[in-house]
Amino acid sequence: MTAMGMLLIAVALAASLVQSPAASPSARPPAPTVQAPQTLYASKSGTIQAFAQDGPLLAWFSPSTKACNAVWVLSLDIGGSVRLPDETSTARNVTCRWDVKPPVNLALAGSDALWTLREQQATLPFDYVLGAGVSDTRERRFQEIAHANRGTGLWLGGIAGDSIGNARTLVYGTAAVQYVDEIACLSGGSCAMKLAGGGVYRVVGRKQPIHIPHTRPAVAVSVSGSTLAYVPAAAKPGAKGRPVAAADLPIEIVDAGTGASVAHVTPEGTPVAVALAPHVLVALERTAQGLRLAWYSAATGAGIGSAAVPQGTAPELSANDEIAVFRLGRFLHVLTLATGRSRTVAQTVGLPIGVSLEGSRLAWAENVRGRGRIRAVFVSGRA
Repeated sequence: MTAMGMLLIAVALAASLVQSPAASPSARPPAPTVQAPQTLYASKSGTIQAFAQDGPLLAWFSPSTKACNAVWVLSLDIGGSVRLPDETSTARNVTCRWDVKPPVNLALAGSDALWTLREQQATLPFDYVLGAGVSDTRERRFQEIAHANRGTGLWLGGIAGDSIGNARTLVYGTAAVQYVDEIACLSGGSCAMKLAGGGVYRVVGRKQPIHIPHTRPAVAVSVSGSTLAYVPAAAKPGAKGRPVAAADLPIEIVDAGTGASVAHVTPEGTPVAVALAPHVLVALERTAQGLRLAWYSAATGAGIGSAAVPQGTAPELSANDEIAVFRLGRFLHVLTLATGRSRTVAQTVGLPIGVSLEGSRLAWAENVRGRGRIRAVFVSGRA
């Protein structure tokens, strides 16, 4: 593609960033009323490792063994697509030849993308946080988040992105772990570990990531427009030093620019996953009675409702102000927040990747016979 062609597509993609109308939620799986998904994109060859969407834009990470790995951004409005990052001979690029191993994380805010690549074979295993945008396709290398095999060091606490109007937010969370007494550990004594720092960082253009003021070490993040929700890490790490959530710590909702507190959410159990919508925070929580979905006011933190979900529910959520989407194996369920009832809306062919809700469009990626595709169904809070 010529430089002029790329520029025209970039301008058109940027112009297409008008938010889709808000959709509605759902609840616990009754007899499946599965819809026939639409295929929004199908690869001629190769798989998809990660998927994200924002407004009319879809993004996916496509690994390659022969050419370059790439992130593609496709506009459903104009049908044009842009490949990220810049792969010209003069461009700095670690994404292209990376030996891709799961998990690959991907977030999208407007036409800017953020992704992570994991390196398992290094002396210190790490997640590389990278990004690029349609208007500036040069790869941005933000941070290597590395920890030792025994757990000390820096851990990734998730990435997230969203845009509403002119508010575009891309973030990632971190949590640092260190020995309570390293000398004692080295001399054969206790190797107990403790939380030692971290926080949530915002990515803006090509600048150095900005630590969002007052944010603490995080194990999960979600954004809606310019608002951030994050799950703080417990003071005592879990197995092999991995930072974990705690039932006695509130989920924090803050302004993603200033860090100013918006609300504290006191969960019913230990948060497993969170999804922030403009007016509602939805959390998947592990309680003494089992897994539950609970939803709260994003403005005050007050509880609104909750419902039990099956024990096999995957630790991933998406939500708007009316519905929450959760996954049980290859079945996708929608829970209506107004009623607390859920229904099955789709069964995927391959294991779904990046299940997310954008307006009434519930979309995901899946790989079938070595080829990736992006599928969608349209849902609301009504059965």
